[in-house]
Order: sequence, then structure tokens, then C-alpha cells
Amino acid sequence: MAYVSAEMKAKLAPAIKAVLKKYGMKGTISVRDNMVLVVKVREGVIDFNPFRRNEDDYNVNPYWIKTNYYGEARDFLLELKAAMEGPEFFCEDDAMTDYFHRSHYIDICIGYYKKPYIYTGAKEAA
Repeated sequence: MAYVSAEMKAKLAPAIKAVLKKYGMKGTISVRDNMVLVVKVREGVIDFNPFRRNEDDYNVNPYWIKTNYYGEARDFLLELKAAMEGPEFFCEDDAMTDYFHRSHYIDICIGYYKKPYIYTGAKEAA
């Protein structure tokens, strides 16, 4: 059964924060229902407007990142997903037999309830 403990969140947080910092993004990390690790991306330098379909906030489907995103947005989301899964992640789901067994679920939110994602513009040259 999927489970995310406070210790697991604390263990994965440094890698998640490193990805956010690398791409100039700001976000929060939380746990929902003791089985879903959630990252809410609040603002950053990546323009998600081409992907959001006139929504102020939306959830990223982690199974379709490679298909639905491109460029820096795709790179960021793939790295964030990998950091959220961590080295001990496993998924032995079998939808055909209605068997779901994994270490934990992940949820990536671009903006969130009544707080839309804020695009801050391109990164400044260092």
C-alpha cells in the first residue's frame, strides 16, 4: 500500500528543492492522505501558458510529461518527477487485475486553488 511518512518527505525534500532551484522555480512540498507526495509550483521562469488550456491552475499528469510538454518545461517536469519518486520508488501496479501496489503516488500542481502560477519571465544571464 502506498505510504508517505514525514521521514520519507524529509529525505526526498533536498533533491526536490535542488530541482526547483536549478530551474528558478518556487514551490511547496506536502503530503496528502499519507500516500501522495505533492509539489505545488507557485512561480518561476518557465512559461507554462502553452500547456495550461486557459486554466489558472492544473495538475500535471506524470505519465504524459514526455508527450504533452516540450523544451525547458519538459526537462523540469521530468527531473522533478524523478526527484519526487526517489531511489526507493517502486510501482507494481496491474490495472488488468485491479492490483495497485507502489511506494507512493506523486502529484505535481502548477499553481493551486485560487493562487495561479506566476510566470516571472526569463532567467537573467549570470
